Amino acid sequence: MLLTTTLSLAAAAAVINFWLALRCGQVRAREKISIGTGGNDLLERRMRAQLNFVENTPWVLLLIAGIELAGKGGAWLAPVGALFMLGRVAHGLGMDGTGLAAGRTVGTIITMLTQLGLAIAALLVVLGKL
Repeated sequence: MLLTTTLSLAAAAAVINFWLALRCGQVRAREKISIGTGGNDLLERRMRAQLNFVENTPWVLLLIAGIELAGKGGAWLAPVGALFMLGRVAHGLGMDGTGLAAGRTVGTIITMLTQLGLAIAALLVVLGKL
């Protein structure tokens, strides 16, 4: 079975993770910081944004894969995953603490609701209710 939704979202996640890492690298190069944060607030924020992405994304992808494997994804699963990815980009931008600071809140809310919703959907699949 080809998991097109899961594979597409995993590809998107890899690109977003690359972008988040690149943003950290830009600060490191500019400020000449090799290891750690060197006390640089922006680098610490960007590192946390990437780590937060890495902490949350595997759970979402795992839930999406399980739902898709069960044949219960339907037309709703890809948009939910896409919304999660957009929320993660908003969170990454918002973590800079600039004019896009609301992105952090929006991204956090989207992440939490997506994870909770997918967890409930997965339980409903197991219980035969979805």
